[in-house]
Amino acid sequence: MSDGWWSVGEALDRIERLDPELCAFIEVWHARAMALAGSVDRRLPLAGLPFAVKGPAGIRSYAARRLVAAGAVPVGSTAVPGPGTYWQTWGRGAHGRTVNPHRADRTPGGSSAGSAVAVAAGMVPLATGSDGAGSVRIPAAWCGVFGLKTTRGLLPSPDRTGLATAGVLTRRVRDARLYLRCVLDGYEEAPRARTPVRATYSPDLGFARTDPAVEAVVRAAVDRLVAAGAVRLDEAPDSSLSLLDPRETWLAVRGGEPPRTAGPEAGSGADARADVCVDVRAENDRRLDAYFARTPLLLTLVTPNRPHGHEGPGPDVYSTALTWAFNLSGHPAASLPAGFTPDGCPVGLQLVAERGADVSLLEIARVAEEALPIVRP
Repeated sequence: MSDGWWSVGEALDRIERLDPELCAFIEVWHARAMALAGSVDRRLPLAGLPFAVKGPAGIRSYAARRLVAAGAVPVGSTAVPGPGTYWQTWGRGAHGRTVNPHRADRTPGGSSAGSAVAVAAGMVPLATGSDGAGSVRIPAAWCGVFGLKTTRGLLPSPDRTGLATAGVLTRRVRDARLYLRCVLDGYEEAPRARTPVRATYSPDLGFARTDPAVEAVVRAAVDRLVAAGAVRLDEAPDSSLSLLDPRETWLAVRGGEPPRTAGPEAGSGADARADVCVDVRAENDRRLDAYFARTPLLLTLVTPNRPHGHEGPGPDVYSTALTWAFNLSGHPAASLPAGFTPDGCPVGLQLVAERGADVSLLEIARVAEEALPIVRP
């Protein structure tokens, strides 16, 4: 059992005390959780670990079933965007609108809103999530916890578009490693990362408009990683990465538009848009493949903006601008707490690695976490 876990009873007590204000949970399974906690085999690797699942169907997910098989105890399901809301919204729990535990006037992000809040507020040490455009990484960043989006295809996913993959939110990287060890067949421990890890830093991936305050926090975190000897930035002119804006491509794939091959006979209207989207996706894949062939780690912001108010981000503001490229490409990506803006909003540093390098990415994230102790405002 990992140091710092608390019992199922303690988790339920914290939920009862904190959730009426934070609204992280849809349902809490008091009797079921206590019964399971009393009967769990203590020899199992996650024996007695309380965890939460994302949304009303979360308990049926592949990851949740594997966690239970490893001895973990589900205590409830967490808030996701409510009925009738559009996809950019955040969460609604049993008691009302889900709020950010650092600033109640701000959103926690979504769609794994309640999972991030439950972990950040100390109600559970681990919660499952899924990430189709940033739905694990964004709330992790805005709630000041760790979040991992796994490589496309690494774990089973019901999303037919291939955009959404399983993910997890934890207070510490070490517990995300325990999660992956228990849910991934054929898991092999990664050797300790050889530092400094070669990386490049891109604040905007070549296209995004970023909030200077958010960029300043992430840049300062990267500088601390360099000073601590955790990473070495490659500053050579040919080492940088610039992607094409994937917005229209992501929207087309999510909308179910069929893939097409662009060429001299490309049509107009929807057909032409599909052609362009295929070109953008293929070109970004080519650039990412070339990048990771020479550099093992990419550092960037999780979001271009800080957590916004509950009324929404405003027109033409996409909190997903720096995350959904990696849902299209399938790369594993993580959000690590980087610090706070001057007005007290958490900011996340995004770490991206080669496809299938999830275990190595967690090892790099663990090293980075050690070099980035966060001082809460």
